[in-house]
Amino acid sequence: MVEYVEKQIKKVDVWKLKTYVCKVKPMDIFTGKNIIVLNKSEAQEHDIYSGYRTEMRHDGRSAVVIVDVSDEIVEPGEVGVFRDLASWHKLKKGDTVEIVHMDRPESIGYIKKKLDKEALRESEIKTIVKEIMQDKLSEIETSAWITGAYINGLSDEEIIALAHATVESGEQLNLGKHPIVDKHCIGGVAGNRTTMVMVPIIAAAGLYMPKTSSRSITSASGTADTMEVLSNVTFSIEELRSIVLKAKGAIVWGGGMKLAPVDDRLIRIRHPLSLDPEGMLLASILGKKKSVGAESIIIDVPVGRGVKVPYVERGNELAKHFIRIGDKMNMKIEALITDGAEPVGNGVGPGLECVDVLEVLQGSGPDDLRHKSLLMAGKLLELSGKVDRGKGYAAAEGIVNSGKAMAKFMEIVELQGGNPKLKVSDIALGSYTHTVTSDAAGSIFHIDNKTMSKIARIAGAPRDKGAGVLIHRVRGDRVDVGDKVFTIFAESEAKLDFALKALKDLEPIEMRKMLLGSVK
Repeated sequence: MVEYVEKQIKKVDVWKLKTYVCKVKPMDIFTGKNIIVLNKSEAQEHDIYSGYRTEMRHDGRSAVVIVDVSDEIVEPGEVGVFRDLASWHKLKKGDTVEIVHMDRPESIGYIKKKLDKEALRESEIKTIVKEIMQDKLSEIETSAWITGAYINGLSDEEIIALAHATVESGEQLNLGKHPIVDKHCIGGVAGNRTTMVMVPIIAAAGLYMPKTSSRSITSASGTADTMEVLSNVTFSIEELRSIVLKAKGAIVWGGGMKLAPVDDRLIRIRHPLSLDPEGMLLASILGKKKSVGAESIIIDVPVGRGVKVPYVERGNELAKHFIRIGDKMNMKIEALITDGAEPVGNGVGPGLECVDVLEVLQGSGPDDLRHKSLLMAGKLLELSGKVDRGKGYAAAEGIVNSGKAMAKFMEIVELQGGNPKLKVSDIALGSYTHTVTSDAAGSIFHIDNKTMSKIARIAGAPRDKGAGVLIHRVRGDRVDVGDKVFTIFAESEAKLDFALKALKDLEPIEMRKMLLGSVK
């Protein structure tokens, strides 16, 4: 006979098995991430290891954190909390916090699915984005998703789902006005401050253009860095709304508000390895445009040596993809394949680029910047239905020549806290300069975008607004020995010296098969 014996089991609170208490040990280091340090031996007793994610609770607040471990930095019963995390959660030495085990994020399975070449559903992509924003995914896990997208690509449905999830990750600008237009350049061209010329033209024509722009990552200046020479660029979304409703245009830093914040996180992780999956690029750009309510958008696709898209054929494929995705997201898009083989404008660096912009708005300035800005503004006027096809360039040119674009630009500058009476001569440029001259006769064959940006950055740009490079010649120009080629500007003698030393190993300009750029 089999006898069944009922065993008495004591009920246990599962969370107590997964939780232990530590006292805060502040660590005066800023990490920019949610990281804590646990005593290694004690953490292992609780089955917690380096790289694990846990939840840290204190006084009704909680944060998802990544664990590091050490027997030297913290004692048993302590948790090392870095300055940024301690400040955010108002933690001080000796405060008691709970360290709580966390279940594996739902997104991990979806990331593995993408690595296995499977398509993700909209709900799965939204879960990944949500868990990134909740800090439930580590950078390693997020980078695995980016890698999956880079290797296996994203379908149009996945791109659209990611774009919508990107919008939903933050706030949205609701102007309650129409039509709203926008533009974007995929980047890589030094100078190229077309946005600062286009926005006042478009706004003066009566269209709404709430332009959110980026700061520099590897270039000598982003649009936001250049605009910052003239005015403030950091605003809340409500402040942006107020400016645009008054002036119909604005040029602000997108990172200063919570528009599509997940995209900023993804860009930060993609950047070190220069991973830029096409699907994520499209979702990033169009998601941000959707978040400001844009209905008609011009996409600038620079093509040429040294930029992101080296060949026209590849540029055409990317342009068609933008148009196709935009159509599915109810946005009218026109993509322009432009010459990106060399810098646009004379200046590379915030202050020098401002000089170019103001001169173009006054009716002069560099021909290439003027022409490209008028072309793109004209296409946007046509795309929005403001003017008939084929008449956009003339309409944009008329707005500049009449002085309306300059007046509108200064209105925007004033609303963003700048001086509306500022003149070109008021822009402070670095007082330490060196002009590079030609050491051979011939014609300019190539001016390298990356190298010019690198020289400007070594000289101090974009942090030093007056630093940069002023280019005196363009591709095809004839030069003789001793002719000026470019001038380096710096705000300190030391930084100018750094740039000159670096220049000896750089090749910013090619003249046929000979190199220019030797220091004279």
